[in-house]
Amino acid sequence: MIDNLQNTIFTIKTAADFEKTALKIFRFQAKNCTVYADFIRFLNIDIDSINTIFDIPFLPIQFFKSHKISTNNNTIEQVFLSSGTGGIQSQHFVTNLALYEKSYRNGFTHFYGAIEDYTILALLPSYLERNGSSLIYMVDDLIKKSKNSDSGFFLENTQKTTKIIKKSSKNNKKLLILGVSYALLDLVEQQKFNLKDAIIMETGGMKGRRKEMIREELHQILCDGFGVNKIHSEYGMTELLSQAYSKGNGVFKTPNWMKILVRDTEDALTLLPNGKTGGINVIDLANINSCSFIATQDLGKKLSENTFEILGRFDNSDIRGCNLLVQ
Repeated sequence: MIDNLQNTIFTIKTAADFEKTALKIFRFQAKNCTVYADFIRFLNIDIDSINTIFDIPFLPIQFFKSHKISTNNNTIEQVFLSSGTGGIQSQHFVTNLALYEKSYRNGFTHFYGAIEDYTILALLPSYLERNGSSLIYMVDDLIKKSKNSDSGFFLENTQKTTKIIKKSSKNNKKLLILGVSYALLDLVEQQKFNLKDAIIMETGGMKGRRKEMIREELHQILCDGFGVNKIHSEYGMTELLSQAYSKGNGVFKTPNWMKILVRDTEDALTLLPNGKTGGINVIDLANINSCSFIATQDLGKKLSENTFEILGRFDNSDIRGCNLLVQ
């Protein structure tokens, strides 16, 4: 059964396809993921009564800190760890790295086209300083898949980074500069660019290196510094195997195997309509081997079937690896 479901995930085309697959995965995980099954029983929910994705219970993301979330006893191929700034790290036990690779490769291609068309420059120093980052795993693979000798990770060597950026902006490859907010700010404070056709993508906040700022202010500084009209963003986290992307203005889009729902902050089992601010629930069907239904600590609102905004985080949530910009 699980093999058939895994093969179905990335062929989803319609909302009906998504719901059909999501419900199959829910029933599979409700029986095979011990932690999720216990959570459902605690809520006194009858699995057979769930006939729509809007009735599925979402596992609080904090469980990834205290429990092993898994649907099988297969060999663990990788343990992804959150940054865990100021607290305990989340752990995502991945038993099928090929599924993660298929998810982020398909997602990137869906939103941005062939990876081989890009020069990818990554400014992710805080991630490179620790082990177990799912973001580093993804970006490293995309860099290799770009088959471009100029693609790579860059730390403090601003002169070399500037030289590569200027060179890459003049060849026939598309240029993607991806980094944490403070690293992108550090770069444009030392050197101004005119990269009107480049993609500048921020993926997370200041990681304690700088004072957090609102998205509009950050993006304006980066637009001015890089000479672009919009700043792109990536929304992902340790507990997920899929990503959503924003091509500007903080509006994220999900791939066909990922969906966002918004819950009432006072009643976690009540969902809110589009345009209302609440807690972000994520359905990530690529998480078939852990849990696909996660209640995050992010605040936001859904704008349409596959678009949403992130507006901040719940009070007292630890700062870590997803998009942390507060609007």
